Amino acid sequence: MTTAFIATTGGHLTQLTTLAERIPADPDSVWITHANEQSTSLLAGRDVQYIPYVGVRDLPGVLRCVLRAHALYRRRRPRRAVSTGSGIALGYLPYLAARGVECHYIESAARVGGPSLTGRVLRWVPRVSTYTQYRHWSGPHWRYGGSGFDAYEPVPGDQPLGDRVRVVVTVGTAAEFPFARLIRALAPLLAPGGDLERATGRPVDVLWQTGCTPVDGLPLTATPFLPAADLAAALEAADVVVSHAGAGSALANLAAGRFALVVSRKAGYGEAGDDHQQELAEELTARGLATHRAPEEITVDDLLSTRKHAVRRLPAVPPFLLS
Repeated sequence: MTTAFIATTGGHLTQLTTLAERIPADPDSVWITHANEQSTSLLAGRDVQYIPYVGVRDLPGVLRCVLRAHALYRRRRPRRAVSTGSGIALGYLPYLAARGVECHYIESAARVGGPSLTGRVLRWVPRVSTYTQYRHWSGPHWRYGGSGFDAYEPVPGDQPLGDRVRVVVTVGTAAEFPFARLIRALAPLLAPGGDLERATGRPVDVLWQTGCTPVDGLPLTATPFLPAADLAAALEAADVVVSHAGAGSALANLAAGRFALVVSRKAGYGEAGDDHQQELAEELTARGLATHRAPEEITVDDLLSTRKHAVRRLPAVPPFLLS
């Protein structure tokens, strides 16, 4: 028996890898996603089929996924398919469900207020079971199976600083949406001789994971993308983490034990397709797992205050309940 795990890179893939650990395993599994520094690192040693990237509202890309779903079915005859989206799920799940495969779509934890466009479409597809990670909008068509954030709880932090202040700034892997507002706001605070260095009396080392955001003219060295294992190690070693409010980045921060300062992208600035990150930032803050600021509001005190908190993984995490 084979389970096909299907997800776009970025937060969707990060969520699926963590949720897959809470789903009863089949003897065999195959992962379908796109190839980049994150996915090749995160899925190293697993059976993976890499396919071309499916972008936002990419109808031709979705249609090409239908052909790949047909090829997957002919070669592997999967018993079950599980996806966290986004567009890639529209190509695979309807086809596989029509062939009798048990299909499950888990809406992203980023969707605090209701389903995404992908979710709203798949909710009407026969034999595709749909799930939410929030009880408050569960119902007959959206089962609550659990949340990716259930595995973590806040704890006190405030470890002493070392000889240097280590900072990680991460904006995720979204290929279409730069987040220049955040990078521009942080650059003077974190620059050599900048506000954080003056406040702490220590040099500041920054890992700038900038994705597709242009940084020309700013006093920083950018690392657009890096392997998941390298980012995880940097987060674990960091004194301060500043992150966009994406579900994948949030889970990576939590897995590293970091209480991050999260900043939500805004559709009006061309930073996202909608404003769902605002809702996720508020959800993380309510759970005591992060603090939220707008880019222009961030101060040195905000950065240093995150060190008063930390996060730990619960010893027993409940399974994610598939119907």
